[in-house]
Formats: sequence, structure tokens, C-alpha cells
Amino acid sequence: MSNQDLSKQIINYVGGESNIISLVHCATRLRFKLKDQSKANKAALEKTPGVITVVESAGQFQVVIGNNVDQVYAKIIKETALEDADKNGKDEGGTSGKILGKAIDLISGIFSPLLGAFAGAGLLKGLLALFVKLGWLDITTGTYMILNAAADSTFYFLPILLGFTSARKFKANPFVAVAIAGALVYPTMITAFTEGAQISFLGIPVTLMSYASSVIPIILAVWIQSYVEKLLRSVIHESVRNILVPMLALVIIVPLTFLVFGPIGNTISQALASVYTWAYNLSPIIAGVIVGAFWQVFVIFGVHWGLVPIMLNNVTTLGYDTMLPMVAAAVLAQAGAGLGVLLKTRNKQTKALAGSSTIAGVFGITEPLIYGITLKFKKPFIYACISGAVGSAIIGVGGGAGYEFSVPSLLTIPTFIGPGFGATILGMAVSFVLAALLVMTLGFKDEAEANVNAPSDPASGNAAAATATAGSLVEKEIIVSPLEGKIMPLEQLPDEAFASGAMGKGIVIEPSVGRLTSPVKGTVTTVFPTGHAIGITSDEGTELLIHVGVNTVKLKGQFFDKQVKEGDLVKQGDLLLNFDVEQIRAAGFVTATPIIVTNSASYLDVLKTDSAEVKHNDYLLTVVI
Repeated sequence: MSNQDLSKQIINYVGGESNIISLVHCATRLRFKLKDQSKANKAALEKTPGVITVVESAGQFQVVIGNNVDQVYAKIIKETALEDADKNGKDEGGTSGKILGKAIDLISGIFSPLLGAFAGAGLLKGLLALFVKLGWLDITTGTYMILNAAADSTFYFLPILLGFTSARKFKANPFVAVAIAGALVYPTMITAFTEGAQISFLGIPVTLMSYASSVIPIILAVWIQSYVEKLLRSVIHESVRNILVPMLALVIIVPLTFLVFGPIGNTISQALASVYTWAYNLSPIIAGVIVGAFWQVFVIFGVHWGLVPIMLNNVTTLGYDTMLPMVAAAVLAQAGAGLGVLLKTRNKQTKALAGSSTIAGVFGITEPLIYGITLKFKKPFIYACISGAVGSAIIGVGGGAGYEFSVPSLLTIPTFIGPGFGATILGMAVSFVLAALLVMTLGFKDEAEANVNAPSDPASGNAAAATATAGSLVEKEIIVSPLEGKIMPLEQLPDEAFASGAMGKGIVIEPSVGRLTSPVKGTVTTVFPTGHAIGITSDEGTELLIHVGVNTVKLKGQFFDKQVKEGDLVKQGDLLLNFDVEQIRAAGFVTATPIIVTNSASYLDVLKTDSAEVKHNDYLLTVVI
């Protein structure tokens, strides 16, 4: 399923565009706010290829997609009027009137669009600090100045970015909001603050302060802006509304921000930082245990966004945050549990899925790992929470901290360089290793290895039985061999389009018999006129392309005898095509045949048989949904 098809399926299953109040996305999730959550078909969505899982939390209907969530989001926005509705529409109540739900929805809507920029800029700042400490870069060089400007601009001009996202959330004019934020970091005002100047507005003294990297003042300002604009639009005639409303909004909000919202916001920021510091100093161990043990629980329900502004505020207010490295330990604990499953399991499909998910987890994306491995088996998730608590407690005792805001993972280690760095590295290492050891030592209920390599007779239903007994880690579809012959890696095929994986994941069979049968139960979607290639879509949605030989289209149908046509319904083992292997080879053509899952990008993984040879209806591939 392409991203465009997936986006259409998602819109349909959440109750249609008319049921959507707003939509934002974070690193892996589409976060819907729905008018009526009962209209959403959660069960159908969870079975949709390309959707990892669905979470209902904090008034949001969260569809977990994975790393390509931004592409799916872009398709949804392109196909609908949701972006305009989110900016200018009316909130019709949503699904939750609870204060917590509304707060989480507000925070995630403002901060989640900036996650990518935060991650990239934070990592770059950490690397620059590391390079300077190692003597690889001098801060007086132009190279450092340019790279530092690239890294620091996201945080220095943070009020401008937050002004834009806040305006979209509060349904205010985003460009007026950016202008308000720009006034806060305008060079003249920054200079006045630096020089300690005393200024006033209409005789009222202005308390100057630095708003670079600030968070709360601009959010307060844009919130009030949304009400001011609404009032102005109601009293100003439409003939001059587009000119006077922005002008009056600037005239009203900018001075109020410097006089009221700025000092109030700065006071709140300082208070939040002081409260967190007090709680942390009260018991760094307890703080570490709580963060390490429950962070991934927060992630599952999507409520971790409530803590993101606190971490960001601490970095901008105090210059550091002690929660960031604790979160990194919790993330690596899940990755360690995934490694333990990889080493412990005897199920080939589970092993392959654990390997790919663990790699993603190490780099900070834990949803595929949690939903596909640790939470599915339950015990590995618990072991990871325990290990995260231990590692985070070590970090708390040792005074570890993050000195730049980033998305915690193995990559963000440079952002932790400073006092307590040794404790941070130790805590992260302990989290990872302990989780792996607990899984390997205490174990979990492993899935039995399915006997999918044994030949099966489709008429007797053995292939379907193999599918049923393959385990229930996540939903999956078993694809049997359509040919008899030797197995080759896809990369060895002398055809770059297939070998590169551009057409999708798959496997190659060098046929010994010229008889091609259906590998799935489904519908024949494509039969090339020359007969050399056939496309099938299974009843579960897997799209397959079987291409007999390389460049065999040049034979113009010679040596091929088609047995099906487009639209035919087939089951595993049904004859699709007869072809003369020896004659094709004698004509100078390669007969190695790729079997490709053309929509493999929509799945978690495509697992392959480890057999050297296969016969018709032997196990060949597993598509992990």
C-alpha cells in the first residue's frame, strides 16, 4: 500500500474527514482529535498494512505509523482540507472534556511539529561541543561559527517557531504571531537588555529581559492574540479587516507582551525550573527510578508530551536538564530488552523482527520495538522498565544532565558532555546490558517455531495451517514458494532495479522446473501480455510481483504459456504459468526469478527462508504487519 492509499484508508477508518477536528504528527504517530471517537474503526485500522498500532489517550486518537509518518501526514493534508480546518475551523468539542486531555492535546499540538528540528539542532550542538573539547574545531574559525549558527538558531529563535505552531493551535494568524515573536528577539531590544537600558511604553516602565530560547511568554501572547483577533474581526468592517486586524493586533499584543505576558511567562518559567530542581534535589534516586521505570509507559499513552516543555524550559532557564539522560536510559533499556529477545528466541521470524526493531530503538524510535516485541511478550517490557529505573537512578546519583535539548538516544550522547557525563554513560550502559541479561536469564514465553519449511498441500489446507501456527507476535502473512529451485539473495540478481530493492523486498529462485504457481490466496492483478511477469494481491493486502528471468520481455511471449488472466481469483498452489526453462536459457537469458513484495515499505519487515532450495508450496517469505 502506497502512502497515498494508506492515507485514504486512515481517513476512512477514523470516521472520514468530517469527523476530524485537527491533526498533527510527532516522530512516529498521527495524532487526531476527533468529534466522535466511536465512529473510528480502531480494529480495522490496527489491521491496515502500514499501521503499527492505535492508541486512544488524553483525548487523542493516535495512529502509530513509524518513521514515514511525515509522508503519510503530508498525503492526508494534500488530500483533505484539514490544514485549513486546523487553522481556521471551530473546535466542536472533541472526545474529551477532561483538563488533562486538553492540556496534553495543546502541548503536543504546539511542540510535536518542532520535534525534528529539535533533534537535528540538539545533536549538532552536542557534536560541536565534542569537537571543540577534542581540539578538532576552534570556536574562532568560520567553520565553527557557521555550524554553530545552524545549530543554535532553532533554540535562539525558538519564540518564533513556537509563535507559528501556537497560532495554528489557537487558530490565530500565524504570521502576526511570528511578528510578535520576532519583536521579542529584535536586535534593538536585545541590545537594550544587554546594556541594562531603562525604557518605557507610554510612560509605563518596561522590564527588559532576554526572550531568546524562551517558551512560555510567546505561548501566552499568542493565546491572547487569538481572542483579540476574534474580537477585532467582529467589529471591523470586512472591507478593511485584512489590514486593520493584523495592525491592531500587533499594536495591542506586542506592548502587552513586553509589559505583562513576558514578565509573567518568565516568572512561570523560573518557578517551574525551581520546583523541578527542588524535587530532583530532594531525591535524585527516586527521580531517576520514576523517570526510568515509567517513561515508556508515558510514551505508550502519549502523555510524555506533558514533560517535554519542562525539559526544554530547564535547558533554556538553567542551562541543563537532568531528565534528558534519564529518558535516554529508559529508551536504551527497551533496546536492550529487544536484543535479549533477539538472542533468546528460537523463532526465526521473531528473531528477525527483534533485530530490526532493536536497531530503531537504539536510535530513539521505540514504538515498533514496544508494540512488536517487548509489550507483545509482556515480560521483556517489564524487564526494560526495571532496567531503565536502575540506569536512571545511577544517572540521578551521579548528577548526569543534558546540556542541549534533543531526542534522547545513543546518537545524543554528545549533548550530555559536562558534569556527570561519566554517570550518564554508566547509567545508559547499565540500562541496556541489564535489560538484555534479564530477558536472557529470566526468559519469556517464546513462540514455537512454525514448521513452515515442510512441503504443504494447498488442497488439504496445510499452507493455511502454517499461517495459523506461525505465531502471534504481530499479524503476519506466510507466502509459499511458487517455484521449485535454488534460493538466491535478491542482491545477486543481475538486474539493478530489483537487486537494489527499489521495487521492494523479496527473494530470488533459480527454477529447475518451468511451472509457476500462486504463492498466496488472492487476486491476479497483472498479467503481462508476454507472460513473463505476473502480479498478485493477496486477500490480506500483500502485493506480489513474480518476474520470470531477466530481460525476458524481449522474448515477446515465446516459451511462456499463461494459465490465468487479470481478475482471476487464485489460492495457494494454483497454476499461473508454464514456461520452458531450457529454451529460455538456450536463447541466452537468465532464468533467475525474483518474487517481490512491491508494497513492502508498508510493513514492519519481510522475512525470508534460510533454506538453500525450495519446492512448490514450501515456506518462502513472511510479511510482518
